[in-house]
Order: sequence, then structure tokens, then C-alpha cells
Amino acid sequence: MQSSPFLLPRPLGDLLAKLPAYPGSLLFVTALNVALSRQLSADVTQLLVGKKLRLRVTDAQWAFDFEWRGQRFVATQNTAGADLTISASAYDFVLLARRQEDPDTLFFSRRLSMEGDTELGLLVKNTIDAIELPVLDLESLKPLQVLARVRQRLVHH
Repeated sequence: MQSSPFLLPRPLGDLLAKLPAYPGSLLFVTALNVALSRQLSADVTQLLVGKKLRLRVTDAQWAFDFEWRGQRFVATQNTAGADLTISASAYDFVLLARRQEDPDTLFFSRRLSMEGDTELGLLVKNTIDAIELPVLDLESLKPLQVLARVRQRLVHH
């Protein structure tokens, strides 16, 4: 895979690789459920049932394993592998989340890869493209911004 314009420094990636995978997958599916679960159509969720998915952040050496169960995504430990693995650098995933880069562009420049079930990969890509998602605003994730929102909610309750 051709490298993206920004990669995490190797020592940081090596350090992140030492973290256990499951808690990261749990945090990832929580965010995924907030962003996507209610927007997925019944025909899409039907096709996702029983499929093992993996999102691999190459420069952080992280892999988030998950699947669709019932009405939501759940974290799993895919020891036998995944039906579909989507891989890119942390920077490229942020670009995708912020809608600053098109997945096809990253794919054809070899900065995004999909391995496994091609039909499932197209389903995932087309579903995400069809959903009107809010753009990820990294400024809103700064600690002071998060604390201000929490404080505001506490005041209103």
C-alpha cells in the first residue's frame, strides 16, 4: 500500500500495537452505533448478519473487529480472520470520516485496501456513500470542548 501524506511515527505505532485489541473494538463499535446503526436499512443489516468485519489502522497497528448482531454492531475477537478487512492509515480514515477524501480515490492510489469478500466490501462502501453522515469535526473532540458540552448538559438538567 502506498503511504499517505501523514503517518504516525513508527515508535508511536509500536507503542499503540501493545494495547489490547478488544477494548479498542468496543470503543469503535460504540461510535459506529451512534453514527450508523439507526440509518442502516433492513436489507443492508440482513446482509451484514454473521459477517466478521475488521477495520485495520495500518500505522497505529490497530485492528477493530466487529459484526452486526440484532440492532447494532458488537465488538468481537476474530481470531480466525474476517470476512472483510478495510485497511488505511489513521490520517486517511480521518480524511474519510471528515468527507475530505473519496474512498475510490484512496483505493486507486493504494492508500485504502479491502481484502476478503468483495461483494461485502461494495455493500459497505455503497451504504456509507448513500448515508448522509455529519462531517467529523475534530475541534469538537478537544478536551475543553467536550468538558464545555458536559458542563452545559449538567446545567440544563
